[in-house]
Amino acid sequence: MTRAGADGATAAPLGQDTELILVRHGVTAWNRERRFQGHTDPGLDDEGREQARRTASRLASEKVHALYASDLGRAWHTAAPLARALGLPARADSALRERRYGAFEGRSHDELMRDEPRAFERWEHRDADFELPGGGESLRAFNARVLAFVRALPRRHRGERVVAVTHGGVLDCVYRLATGMTLEAPRTHALLNASINRIGWRNGRFAVLGWGDVSHLSDALDDIEARA
Repeated sequence: MTRAGADGATAAPLGQDTELILVRHGVTAWNRERRFQGHTDPGLDDEGREQARRTASRLASEKVHALYASDLGRAWHTAAPLARALGLPARADSALRERRYGAFEGRSHDELMRDEPRAFERWEHRDADFELPGGGESLRAFNARVLAFVRALPRRHRGERVVAVTHGGVLDCVYRLATGMTLEAPRTHALLNASINRIGWRNGRFAVLGWGDVSHLSDALDDIEARA
């Protein structure tokens, strides 16, 4: 039996050695305004908190062995109801933080296109070695941070199911790892708030089991896909 990703990605057979369920944090006001968040930490709005509750309810019946979360508040507060539902402590890990966007943080896409067009263009075209101004991370350094965490999980949690509550950029890195998509390739996959995204490890490789599942949100669905 196989499961298809919501965006049509090839799904791997069930029965993998380790399964990682990635959950993007609930929506924030800055998501709605298309402002770069990075390590700056606007809180969840009312809908984001409702999304967190619904995600917890959806995953409550699954057998989960460990719960990790980014230590940024929007992810940590998304993880809190999930920790209660699963009866597991959330383990904070800074490796799960969003990319550090430096001087981009707090600024909207429109503002940056107007004020810093060259820097915005290099970001938009996924220049992997471009270090964002004001102390931001390069895409390559960010990706290395995320993948070091993910690649350690099969050894740490062999035969287990792990949930990680994190950010859109982290989801993007993991999807590319599992599909062989390059860092520079334009994104074709969804990065939805409070979405459930499943990655499996089996026979020495990662593969997508399911992606972009927001069926648990129904009328609370917010399909904002802010790239920051």
